[in-house]
Amino acid sequence: MHPVIILLIGVVIVIGGILVFRMHAFLALALGALAVAALTPQANIERYWLDKNSVEVIARPAADTFHLSAKTIGIRAGAVYYVELDNKGETTEPSNTGEWAEVVVSSIKKVEAPGVSYAIAKLVDPSVANIATDLVSDTKSIGFASKESKKTVGERVALAFGTTCGKVGILIALAAIIGKCLLDSGAADRIVRAALGVTGERGAPFAFMGSGFFLGVPVFFDTVFYLMIPLGKALRMRTGKNYLLYILTIVCGATMAHSLVPPTPGPLLVAEELGVDIGMMILFGGFVGLFSSAAGYLYAAYRNKYNEVPVRESADLSLEDLEALSKRDISELPPLFLSLVPILLPVLFIAGHTVCKELHEIELISYTGMVKDLGATFGNKNIALMIAAIVSLGLLYRQKKTDLKELSAAAQSALSSGGVIILITAAGGAFGAMLQQTGVAGLLRELPTGPSPPTQLIIILAFLITTAIRTAQGSATVAMITAVGVLAAFSDPQELGCHPIYLALAIGCGSKPIAWMNDSGFWVICKMSGMTEREGLRFVTPMSILMGVTGLLVTMILAAVYPMV
Repeated sequence: MHPVIILLIGVVIVIGGILVFRMHAFLALALGALAVAALTPQANIERYWLDKNSVEVIARPAADTFHLSAKTIGIRAGAVYYVELDNKGETTEPSNTGEWAEVVVSSIKKVEAPGVSYAIAKLVDPSVANIATDLVSDTKSIGFASKESKKTVGERVALAFGTTCGKVGILIALAAIIGKCLLDSGAADRIVRAALGVTGERGAPFAFMGSGFFLGVPVFFDTVFYLMIPLGKALRMRTGKNYLLYILTIVCGATMAHSLVPPTPGPLLVAEELGVDIGMMILFGGFVGLFSSAAGYLYAAYRNKYNEVPVRESADLSLEDLEALSKRDISELPPLFLSLVPILLPVLFIAGHTVCKELHEIELISYTGMVKDLGATFGNKNIALMIAAIVSLGLLYRQKKTDLKELSAAAQSALSSGGVIILITAAGGAFGAMLQQTGVAGLLRELPTGPSPPTQLIIILAFLITTAIRTAQGSATVAMITAVGVLAAFSDPQELGCHPIYLALAIGCGSKPIAWMNDSGFWVICKMSGMTEREGLRFVTPMSILMGVTGLLVTMILAAVYPMV
């Protein structure tokens, strides 16, 4: 079955199950993942894993010669790899007469640019002419791809579910505890009152957007939203309105920084693959991101004017409890500094480690040995949030003067609510992973190539390709990584007609549309804020499209006015 048909079937199952049959989101996503996994041919799964683990071919100067990316995989001279032939057989064992031909690395060539090198590899038998692709792999990767393709539907879905849960499960659980403690102790309300004292009620949404963008540079979007949504809830209870505005302004700031400004993984990898200086990516990404976030802010203000999203009860906090908490006298609230510690502490740990590594790279500081090990430990997002959760529990204990049994009950309540979010998010990740294995993204590599198109057309093409991948499989980071592999051939400034920074920005902007049910971030937004799935599609999805298109337009204008070639 064609990958596009499988994709459409999965989309119908998920959206139809939730919106038409009122299924729980976890069940709909799990059913969609199982259906997509069952319909995906074994050959597609094997091809997906081969593509994922293959050696990058950066040039092919002759029929029997390959330049392999030694920077990516650390190739050594004398190593044996395999290149795919046309006459692919049933076996997956490499052989010179079957589906693979041997390639031997003859030398490693260093280039003057720092950290750049490639391996020169040649076919063992130069007479072999039926080379199918530039897919070069090793024995281990070939065997792994074969093994993965033979796993049952249940095994593949469960593995993808567990992988996603491993990435976000601890974060969501700890963030749920932090959010519960911030609300119960009055810390969230104290922060909101302080912000209102500086910006006033009218300026609070702008403060949310700016804070989200700033925090979204060193911290993953999901983590930023976990940390800030309790503040939005507390402010809604204080003002009695504008909850939709608060949700959307948090999203529009953090999500753009996540895709445009290193050191988050997506823009960092895109910059490296296209040869764009990291500092330039930070500067231009921040500039374009501010325009996109501003468009999101205007959209949020407009939708909030005509629509309302109520604060709904959750498993850990009823509306009556939330309202009572928001009406406390300021003398009952913790000091502002202590209230900020559970939020600022993980940000400082995570960002501090990243900044120190960058400063070490440019030789401004020495960041090695035990200091680096400690920084890496405390800068790990799970460890950082664990410390913040302990601090927030201590803050709750200080304010409530409660016993350990009640403190444990508060954590239990938060984890009950967080557990549901973990299940939905992990199921969304499994659904996205199964869509990736269909080979939808790989279809883009088969598009015919012709003469180099004009600069603006390449930028638009980069945006559309990334958008297609993002919409198909859900992850913005995966979409950027996949798209840059397809578009790296256009990165030469002379052929592109402008600096490759603009190609990188177009890829980053293209990773925003379209946020929907196969995106774990979509579920985090809905479940942490209390939005229904229908409200998420009405409010969050159009905003993601608007911000991505705005970023594309700004990028195109910059490329035309300041091409840098």
